Amino acid sequence: MTEARTELLFSYGTLQLAEVQTASFGRLLDGSVDAMPGYGQSLIEITDPDVIRKSGSNFHPIVVATGNPSDEVAGQVFAVTQTELAAADAYEVSDYKRVMVRLKSGKDAWVYIKA
Repeated sequence: MTEARTELLFSYGTLQLAEVQTASFGRLLDGSVDAMPGYGQSLIEITDPDVIRKSGSNFHPIVVATGNPSDEVAGQVFAVTQTELAAADAYEVSDYKRVMVRLKSGKDAWVYIKA
């Protein structure tokens, strides 16, 4: 039997919340603290009622590349399955796009940034 391939997913926002994880993945994720250098964080207003229901908020953090390596956004990195990564894609609204970034730890992980 082959083992499912896992991906690393970095979250600086609502994907760190237990209620969002259980609603999106059916389980709590085990994460470790990390950071994303070269990015800055702000808030956007979410209008998708399903996302608001899961997160409990209509304002979510969003990040953009700043080009300044001393800027960084703190968060957690999680190991997720391909199915869970697809569930994260479904959870995120069109204001976000998923890209691969190098974290402060040196790990490469998927993250959702401003589209």
